[in-house]
Amino acid sequence: MEIRKVQITGGSSYIVSLPKQWIRSANIQKNDPVGLIVQPDGSLLITPKITGESVRRTKVFEVGATTDHTSLLRLLVGAYIAGFTAIRLESKGRLPPFVLQLVREFTQMAIGQEVVGETDSSITIKDLLNPAEMPFENTIKRMHVLARGMQQDAVASLRGRDTALARSVIERDTEVDRLHWLVARQNNLILTDATLSRRMGIAVNQAAYYFLVSRIVERIADHATRIAYNALILVEHDPDPETLDLIDAASALALEIFAWSMEAFHTGDIKRANATLQRVRDLEEKTHEISTRALRSEAVVAIPAGQIAESVRRIGDYSGDICESVINQIIGQEA
Repeated sequence: MEIRKVQITGGSSYIVSLPKQWIRSANIQKNDPVGLIVQPDGSLLITPKITGESVRRTKVFEVGATTDHTSLLRLLVGAYIAGFTAIRLESKGRLPPFVLQLVREFTQMAIGQEVVGETDSSITIKDLLNPAEMPFENTIKRMHVLARGMQQDAVASLRGRDTALARSVIERDTEVDRLHWLVARQNNLILTDATLSRRMGIAVNQAAYYFLVSRIVERIADHATRIAYNALILVEHDPDPETLDLIDAASALALEIFAWSMEAFHTGDIKRANATLQRVRDLEEKTHEISTRALRSEAVVAIPAGQIAESVRRIGDYSGDICESVINQIIGQEA
């Protein structure tokens, strides 16, 4: 870090000289304007970008007939989350057909991604979404609604022996994933583009907080999906009614805890967060009772029933994590 002294000129104007190396790298000329942005921590950001336009970055991947499908999809998702505004796939020859299909699947999975250019040997994907138009809270609210409905339906599919409902829960997990990817992308964009932070009215540390909660909700949806998978197994082995009653009761409590944690998140209510954390212990007792009872059954019933109990418990634990994040965030703001 360079230390520079503040000087006074004209008797009333305070000035600080700018590093020559930075001036040259940013290609700033005499009389060029620069932007000054006051950060939440009191520091001052100086930027040559005063138009408010987002930083444009392109990621290029070389592909061929031997490219692994799964690895390529991970690279596309990684580039999307990292905040690249354009992704280009290039091949030394004609693009293999599987690459074109994979790109179509990716654009359906990732929000705002569209193919804008295509030749025999290359294809370009561009981000057409303005991240400032997708507030973090709205996205996380949507994730909560989806995850909550998934858990409700997963348990209902077990009681009603509804395999179609269980499979729909599994399919909905992709929607939660794509919303979480969007939050992760916006968080990374804010880290690399301070002007976006200003346009969205979100401090960098607050964006990280939203990302953390989004990640927790995504994991809750994953456990709802696990419940659905195990429900598909259990419905074929006729679990006893008392075990189903215990699962229903534990799931209802987990849903209540989840709802309370999200209420604490949206309102910043520390008292609600603390009260919710106390309920997590009650849920642990209920899920332990399910696991103990399941052990009296045959393995084909005991294993999936025990895994359902574990997923319900984990949903409560993750809801507790949301509450702890709320407390940490609010206390940090008060400091």
